[in-house]
Amino acid sequence: MAIRVQLDRILAQRRMSLTELADRVGVTVANLSILKTGKARAVRFTTLDALCRELDCQPGDLLAHEPGPSAAFDDED
Repeated sequence: MAIRVQLDRILAQRRMSLTELADRVGVTVANLSILKTGKARAVRFTTLDALCRELDCQPGDLLAHEPGPSAAFDDED
């Protein structure tokens, strides 16, 4: 996937565990783990907002674009 989640780096900088962040944001550790490992297919804006609020960062601090093949979308016209 061309979008990389940089949650590990931000958590390390904040000296915060994934469990602590999950508690603060109100998301399960399992769901944050899926996001952290890059296995998530989508993220809700409300979740992204809560992550940015608790980590005191911008969405661009959490997400990075890596050049490469883009994901294919099914387009039924």
